[in-house]
Amino acid sequence: MKKVHPEFAFQSRELEGQIEGTLGDPPNRKNYDMMVQALVSEYANGDGLDDVNMMAFALVDRIRFTDPKGLIREAYDYEGGDPAKVFAMADCDGDDEGRAMYAAICDNHPELARQAIVTAFLYKNQARWEDDDQSLDQLARDDEGDDDELDESAAGDDFTQLFDQDGGDRE
Repeated sequence: MKKVHPEFAFQSRELEGQIEGTLGDPPNRKNYDMMVQALVSEYANGDGLDDVNMMAFALVDRIRFTDPKGLIREAYDYEGGDPAKVFAMADCDGDDEGRAMYAAICDNHPELARQAIVTAFLYKNQARWEDDDQSLDQLARDDEGDDDELDESAAGDDFTQLFDQDGGDRE
C-alpha cells in the first residue's frame, strides 16, 4: 500500500461522504443520477463549480483509469504535477456528454481537473493506498511531552503590572 498526500486522502473521504449523502439512506439512485447528470452537463458546457469534489463527483461514474500505478505516483503531490500527464492516464469513454465533459474540464481547469481525476481514482481504488493515521492516539504516541516545560514559567512582575488598574505597587 502506498501513502498519498494528506489533502488527496481528505478529498477522497469528502467525495465518499458526498456520494453517500446524495444517495441517502435508504439509497435513492434516481436523486443520485440526477445530481451527477446536472454536474456532467455543467462541466460539459464549460461551466460548473471550481471545486475538486464536485468535479470528481461528476467524473467518478464515467471515468476509466488506464494507468493506476501512475495515478498513485501522482497522488504524492497535491499542488504540483503535470496535468497533461494525468489526463493521459484516464479517459471518459462511453457517451458523448461524458467525453465532452472530460475535454472541457481538462481544457478549462487543468490543475483542478488533475486533482479531481486523482481524487476520483483514490475513491474508486481505496485498497491501493493508505492514509496517514491522524487520530489522537497516534498524535499522542509521537508527543515527547516537551510542552510541559511551557507551564512552569510564571508571569513576571513587570508583565502583571501592565494589567494593574491602580498603576501602583500592591503590598
